[in-house]
Amino acid sequence: MQKKIIHGFHAVRSRLSRLPDSVQEVYVSAGRSDPRMRDLLALAEKQGRRVLPVDAERLQGLAGSARHQGVAALIDASKNFVALEDVLEDLEEPPFLLVLDGITDPHNLGACLRVADAMGVHAVIAPKDKSVSINATVSKVACGAAEVVPYIMVTNLARTLRELKDAGVWIVGTDAEGSADLYHFEQTGPLAWVLGAEGHGMRRLTREHCDTLVSIPMFGSVESLNVSVATGIVLAESRRQRQMLAERG
Repeated sequence: MQKKIIHGFHAVRSRLSRLPDSVQEVYVSAGRSDPRMRDLLALAEKQGRRVLPVDAERLQGLAGSARHQGVAALIDASKNFVALEDVLEDLEEPPFLLVLDGITDPHNLGACLRVADAMGVHAVIAPKDKSVSINATVSKVACGAAEVVPYIMVTNLARTLRELKDAGVWIVGTDAEGSADLYHFEQTGPLAWVLGAEGHGMRRLTREHCDTLVSIPMFGSVESLNVSVATGIVLAESRRQRQMLAERG
């Protein structure tokens, strides 16, 4: 069993509703009895899950965050299912997503997940066809990130990109001939970076669904970058811009 703590009403409720057998224990703020908490407790009882009232200090220690909303749960993360709408539901900042089109090398995926976690990406999205899934190699290279960053494999990537657009997310692909360069492109709003496999790049249909294409300036003699390196560069610039905006605000 891969033990993991999740927190927040939506995350815990979704897990109780969709994968109740993966929930080992539910921890709730002692003394809280508002309607939202009562609904959650009723669902936990219906699913036969153990509920433990705890004090605020214990709850914060379990969640590792002050934003737990008074609820956390110990789950078996090996029984995992995450939908994109679950990720987007309760975000406290504009969506920050990574889309990987056609990454088949587990080492590349593991490295991408690791940097995605480091830069605070909310989810990594990939098509089910011609993409590597989470395996032992991915988990080892990711150094724990594969267990905490939602990796959502979708049947139809083009449709998912359209749904993201409808939700107000700007779809940005990387391309050497992009109309803007990375360091002169504003990245603080709802954003999904799209990167393709080294050599082949994005598939045609994926590229057509991008709102814009952005280039990574190259100052040396090499002409291309490994996908995980390119991912690190673009995500770091996005996080830098977001951090500067937050500090100014």
